[in-house]
Amino acid sequence: YTDRLVMRFGARKLVLGGLALFMAGLALFARAPVDGDYVVHILPVMVLLGIGAGLCFPALMTLAMSGATSSDAGLASGLINTTAQVGGALGLAVLATLSASRSNALIGAGEPTAAALTSGYHLAFGIGAGLVVVAIAIAVTVLQPEGQAKEEIEEPVDCEAA
Repeated sequence: YTDRLVMRFGARKLVLGGLALFMAGLALFARAPVDGDYVVHILPVMVLLGIGAGLCFPALMTLAMSGATSSDAGLASGLINTTAQVGGALGLAVLATLSASRSNALIGAGEPTAAALTSGYHLAFGIGAGLVVVAIAIAVTVLQPEGQAKEEIEEPVDCEAA
């Protein structure tokens, strides 16, 4: 369904909207209480994250592949997917390390385990939300609104003088 939305609204708007929803979801997770209820504190956030990812990732792929020639499409697709996988793995590793470090420090200081773990997760989700804010700023700067694309530079045509 995202392809129809890209055609109607443009990939840039979907990327920005998806990132905004994703950032909101992470920010809400950063405030989830220790004894939170699934229906109240988890389910709505998961819906935000799912819709945000569903809007953003296909639109990003559309943008990334838009400049690839048919002969380079396989290479471009592989590079995009590999970059996304490696970036996600590195991001998860860093955020999980920060979360575990915070949780262990709080447990060592005598905090109850549930509160310490929740605080560690709050740190990771807060940093994640901050990184998405940076991604939004980059997307606003780099992605040009539809209809305002740079004019293509025309290649000189070889012609012989008479």
